[in-house]
Amino acid sequence: MKKETIDPYIQLLAHIPPHVTLIVVSKYQTHDHILHVYQQGQRAFAENKVQQLLERKSQLPDDIQWHMIGHLQTNKVKHIAPFIHMIQSADSVRLLEEINKQAQKNHRVIPVLLQVKIAREDTKFGFHPNELRQWLAEDGHHKMEHIQFNGVMGMGTLSDQPHITKEECHFLHQYFKELKEHYFPTYPHFKEISMGMSNDYPIAIQHGSTMVRIGSAAFPQKD
Repeated sequence: MKKETIDPYIQLLAHIPPHVTLIVVSKYQTHDHILHVYQQGQRAFAENKVQQLLERKSQLPDDIQWHMIGHLQTNKVKHIAPFIHMIQSADSVRLLEEINKQAQKNHRVIPVLLQVKIAREDTKFGFHPNELRQWLAEDGHHKMEHIQFNGVMGMGTLSDQPHITKEECHFLHQYFKELKEHYFPTYPHFKEISMGMSNDYPIAIQHGSTMVRIGSAAFPQKD
């Protein structure tokens, strides 16, 4: 008798608390696999490359809420500005200025997360914490009328050592609280902490994450 397998997406949902938003990362997945998850009610999906995001957008249901989670070049913002649900990887003032500009052109206010560099790896992007503090102290965010600041995002160090993940998640949570108190006390939407992926999301949730970005754990494993 064939052993009944549990759907990975359903299994994953059982481990995501109600206060945490699941963002399913669809990169590397077939359209059939994405549609399978979509048909079970998932609407928030993410890609890390603009070209792939545009292809997905053109071929998958219109009510999918697309999140951009990869490094975003300023010259590509215009391609996603008309429809993107959230840009989680806003990692420089220059990029924020371009997002604001393109959002205005499209008569939109685009939600963003401020990506903070928390990893020990030089290959990871993000604002240096002091750099972001300085810009916020100069009221730079108040000039961005077409951006909705929703919180922070962090890409952790790729590591199998839980204490490193815990340290980075704890830092981002504390940093978020600092920004909320000093720079965004009257911003009701500034409430998200996006951290945690397939290999470390339980730790991230324990340390304050309100959004987890999960790819492989939401889909059947490839043979």
